[in-house]
Amino acid sequence: MRYLSTRGAAPALSFEDVLLAGLASDGGLYVPETLPRFSRDEITALRGLSYPALAERVIAPFIAGAVPEDDLRTILEDCYAVFRHGAVAPLVQLGPNQWVMELFHGPTLAFKDFALQLLGRLLDYILERRGEKVVIMGATSGDTGSAAIEGCRRCENVDIFILHPHGRVSEVQRRQMTTVPGEGIHNLAVEGNFDDCQAMVKASFGAQGFLPDGRRLVAVNSINWARIMAQVVYYFHAALALGGPDRPVAFSVPTGNFGDIFAGYLARGMGLPVSQLVIATNRNDVLHRVLTSGLYDRQPLEASLSPSMDITVSSNFERLLFDLYGRDGETVAGLMRAFDDGQVQLSRNALADARALFSSHRVDDDGTCAEIAGTWAASEYLLDPHTAIGLAAARAASRDPAVPMVTLATAHPAKFPDAVRRAGVEREPALPAHLADLYDREERYTVLPNDLAAVQTFMADNLRA
Repeated sequence: MRYLSTRGAAPALSFEDVLLAGLASDGGLYVPETLPRFSRDEITALRGLSYPALAERVIAPFIAGAVPEDDLRTILEDCYAVFRHGAVAPLVQLGPNQWVMELFHGPTLAFKDFALQLLGRLLDYILERRGEKVVIMGATSGDTGSAAIEGCRRCENVDIFILHPHGRVSEVQRRQMTTVPGEGIHNLAVEGNFDDCQAMVKASFGAQGFLPDGRRLVAVNSINWARIMAQVVYYFHAALALGGPDRPVAFSVPTGNFGDIFAGYLARGMGLPVSQLVIATNRNDVLHRVLTSGLYDRQPLEASLSPSMDITVSSNFERLLFDLYGRDGETVAGLMRAFDDGQVQLSRNALADARALFSSHRVDDDGTCAEIAGTWAASEYLLDPHTAIGLAAARAASRDPAVPMVTLATAHPAKFPDAVRRAGVEREPALPAHLADLYDREERYTVLPNDLAAVQTFMADNLRA
């Protein structure tokens, strides 16, 4: 399989090269040239498979020979063996046709473990085969950093530099990043917001001259295609458990960067009967605004109780724009230049096509707390603030109550105890046993100014030989 850039000017690449490239040379994001499609009978035949076996069937067409079948099977079995639930992504029913899919049973208690455990293993496999060393550079609004470090910390051929906004992630999220020992692991607390961190990552990928010869950057943010690919699997997993493909399923996804919900869009394109995708946002509602008004623009970022969604530039939305505009890379490149200059107004046809599948709903901090409290009172089920937004949006935006609605539970509530307390829930969310001593572990991180040159200098000075 070949992969194309959303901006049309970069060369098409194989999966292996896309994995290592991350961002395309023209600034675009890679997408498959053609999307594999499963027939109804082929999807039915996936019922009853274990999660690793299902992942192998869904992922194999995207990898297209880059990893031999037996090796891929071993990688996936190893990847999901570290999850602390036999179902890997269990479903919990909270009401009539209302379900939560728990995606927080991985090592760092967040949905990003699904992709980053796999990404780390794929990188290690391919780099070892090629005899190369690379530098991982990523920005995190909370969960990506710890999941990337946990997924890649055993890689012998990787140095890891993770940028997070200083003082703008929860204490649990910060400690999960900063307490992982390792010579090649570096946590950088940037005196800015997430968008500042993300902008530094994009700028560094565009001009990598600050690295010594023979080294290159690899992305762990959701701009890396392998992350999106891995997340497609749990949409199949949920739909099959709830009667698919014989009945449609809808999903509500707490999202800021559009990567997780874009995986659901791909699952539908592969033949899964997804009837609706609900974009659930907090007060930083760039995606809700674009779907309701057609205007894609920036607004000042506001800190919220759901920090992983405190994002004003939704990077993966460009992948959807590529399809909405007929896969015309030149047009998308023009749209992104206009966005960089201020704003983009979607065409009438593009907006109509987006609205045919996607709905959206915005939930502020008060609404988030109300959902946490209400769900606890109704069922004694404890939500983290991101999942609370997803569940509130699921009820508010559902188009057909007869269709099962699955809310993606993207993080464990123990990562956000302050939000749970503010909601008035008396039960303190406890960390799982493997993280019980998290507050006692030694932290290691470096505070840097909101300055690209300072960050790049630190990176160049701290690479292993």
